Amino acid sequence: MAAVATKTPVTVAYGDGIGPEIMDATLRILDAAGARLDIERIEIGESVYNRGLQSGIEPSSWEALRRTKVFLKAPITTPQGGGFKSLNVTVRKTLGMYANVRPCASLHPYVATKNPNMDLVIVRENEEDVYGGIEHRQTQDVVQCLKLISRPGSERVIRYAFEYARAHASKKVTCFTKDNIMKQTDGLFHETFDEIAKQYSEIENEHWIVDIGAAKMVDTPEAFDVLVMPNLYGDVLSDVAAQMTGSVGLAGSANIGDHCSMFEAIHGSAPRRAGQNLANPSGLFHGALLMLSHIGQGDVAESAHNAWLRTIEDGVHTYDIFEEGVSKQKVGTREFAAAVVARLGQEPQHLKAARYAKQAEMHLALRPERTRSHKERVGIDVFIDAPGAHPDTHAAQIRRLPINGAKLTVIANRGTKVWPHGDPDTFWSDHWSCRFECDSESFSGKDAMQIVGALDAAGFDVVKTEGLFTFDGARAFSLAQGQ
Repeated sequence: MAAVATKTPVTVAYGDGIGPEIMDATLRILDAAGARLDIERIEIGESVYNRGLQSGIEPSSWEALRRTKVFLKAPITTPQGGGFKSLNVTVRKTLGMYANVRPCASLHPYVATKNPNMDLVIVRENEEDVYGGIEHRQTQDVVQCLKLISRPGSERVIRYAFEYARAHASKKVTCFTKDNIMKQTDGLFHETFDEIAKQYSEIENEHWIVDIGAAKMVDTPEAFDVLVMPNLYGDVLSDVAAQMTGSVGLAGSANIGDHCSMFEAIHGSAPRRAGQNLANPSGLFHGALLMLSHIGQGDVAESAHNAWLRTIEDGVHTYDIFEEGVSKQKVGTREFAAAVVARLGQEPQHLKAARYAKQAEMHLALRPERTRSHKERVGIDVFIDAPGAHPDTHAAQIRRLPINGAKLTVIANRGTKVWPHGDPDTFWSDHWSCRFECDSESFSGKDAMQIVGALDAAGFDVVKTEGLFTFDGARAFSLAQGQ
């Protein structure tokens, strides 16, 4: 008797809006293609939010995800307002899914695009940056969002990008940052990229400032191969790249972690299209192909992907990509899935056939931690809420306070120096950063708190503080614009 192939446990969520329809279509194709899956279904999203769980996921569902370690998820709807957190971000961060991988390839001439030779992959850092969602309203007029970039977080995703390039025989990895402005945060990402690139001498590497890099990607996408970037840029530009291929609705996404990985479409739940047998299942289907490759079923992924390509070639299209003169048959969600199933065993005649040969092993372990730097406290930034007054008035009041061991060196408003010698044309809000730098050899946390106490006693509304440090003698904080 022939041995029965072992099935891989997979957690599946049908989601909201068009989610159930496109999940049914996707699983129908995978089953017909011979996918060896042991599916465990969980409920997430709108119905869970409506039961009062602001995370959108039940505790028992976390247990399922940790048990199967593979999650195929349809889009969900997050209620507006009310403090509801993004379930996507919650799952990614809770389970350590540090790399978001989004292949973007054109299907010219079968899907309309201005970029017929486009074939790139964006690897987006998936846990840090402003996506920590750490926000505070500090004054009547000013709110803040913290941008956090760590060396270990940068190392993991950048190493993944180079290992992905090596495993898929890609020739180049490109990094996008904005470190001409954010020299500490984006600067750390860029610095880490340069360090890791040296370990992959066979792969070309380059760095672009994100704005001109994005312009280059839109104009000449064929100049890029694998791109890696911090979270926010990756989120925005991967959607742009997907639309450049012809439709965001065609793109799938992998969220890779050491212990659990999630696969999905990059589009939303489109509740207005729900229940109408209209939605294109291709985005979730492509997420499922990435899943099959991840769990070692590349043979199934190759068969299903080539059948899908043949369907696209044959002009069997859903409404979102249907174009008179190119498309031959407009079909619904169910009919599109049936058309793909009918073409299993076939390959495209003109488009490049998909090949899921067993990829090279990826070595993703972090290198041993480097020697810790010598950290020294050299001052404190104290942010105050003070409407109306001139910065010279604030400075005069502060300089009269009984503060020992440090002196006021600059006052900034939204990052721009306004004292000393501020420009009269600079606009002020009610949010002021007062920088105190030590004038002695040592400056302790107790000294910093003494400054805060003196400001509070004088009636200043202290809303935030930030320590000023050097690491191995190098300044580790930004100067104000104009300083």
